[in-house]
Amino acid sequence: MTIRLPGLGGSLRDYTPRAEPASFTTGAPLVSRTVFSAAHVVADPLADAGPDVAAVDWDATLAFRRHLWAHGLGVAEAMDTAQRGMGLDWAGAAELIRRSTAEAKSAGGAIACGVGTDQLSGPATLAEVRAAYEEQLALVEGTGAQAILMASRALAAAASGPEDYLDVYGHLLRQASEPVILHWLGPMFDPALEGYWGSPDLDAATETFLDVIAAHPDKVDGIKVSLLDARREVELRRRLPRGVRCYTGDDYNYPELIAGDEQGFSHALLGIFDPLGPLAAEAVRVLDTGDTAKFRELLDPTVELSRHLFETPTRFYKTGVVLLAWLAGHQSHFAMVGGLQSARPLPHLARAYELADGLGLFPDPALAETRMKSLLSVYGVDQ
Repeated sequence: MTIRLPGLGGSLRDYTPRAEPASFTTGAPLVSRTVFSAAHVVADPLADAGPDVAAVDWDATLAFRRHLWAHGLGVAEAMDTAQRGMGLDWAGAAELIRRSTAEAKSAGGAIACGVGTDQLSGPATLAEVRAAYEEQLALVEGTGAQAILMASRALAAAASGPEDYLDVYGHLLRQASEPVILHWLGPMFDPALEGYWGSPDLDAATETFLDVIAAHPDKVDGIKVSLLDARREVELRRRLPRGVRCYTGDDYNYPELIAGDEQGFSHALLGIFDPLGPLAAEAVRVLDTGDTAKFRELLDPTVELSRHLFETPTRFYKTGVVLLAWLAGHQSHFAMVGGLQSARPLPHLARAYELADGLGLFPDPALAETRMKSLLSVYGVDQ
């Protein structure tokens, strides 16, 4: 059996899907690394809602989180992967946080939740930015979840220099009841975050970032770095105060960063671990035994898929993530809040299917093939 897939220049080619999926087992919690998967939300395609309303299928959304917990992964909730600021507004994110943290307690799963300022609309003062962060921090801590202080578009627009970041983050860290994760999201994920930490010069921005941490090391569990620059991440993690973790957010270079070197390693908080969850957990369990070579043997082949999903414009990687969730049977449709399923062209989606199938990510390859053919037919590609 073959499937006709579109390629470059409007051509079609035959692809033979694999007959059997790869075998991944659920198991004990991961030991050698702390690993979070940033998880997507499942839209409700039957809701009579406009593009500005985030209608969420709560049952399917929470079921996917139980899938990740079953494999020993933690869930990073209400983050960029959940279309935060790209279809999911603060009201929807707040409900997602409440429901997911309650589900985590029931399932015994680890969870950390994004704290931002996306309830603000239009220009805001620094005082308003700080108050917005405070509101969200209170909600997340009130659920018992760990907080992830996300990069803020409003702060990027309001800040006049590094001192404003030092002031806002210093205030929030003093308020936090438990150590938080600081998130540095690069402009490739969100162009509105250009010049974060007070400078477009990444070396200067890094110094401000480290100053924030150095002033409050007891309130920082770790940092999530999403700059897609392995060298910069390694240099940064080597300068962190003792006890402060580095969670890689580098969806291009994660195997080498998690494996580490003689001077240390990165933990993980990754959007690519949404579709890779079972395989990623299997690889880290191998790493738990000390077998770095086997870990790389398992995880290195996934990088081609990840680089494809996160190709420019990177912020639309969520479309490929949700496509793969649908093909894998985690949801019944390929629809996204805000209509974001249309954000990638058909050849991109076809290549994502091919790469994921090659890795054995689909529990039922025949179902994935049938669903991919149905999508192709909507675009006029006959089989």
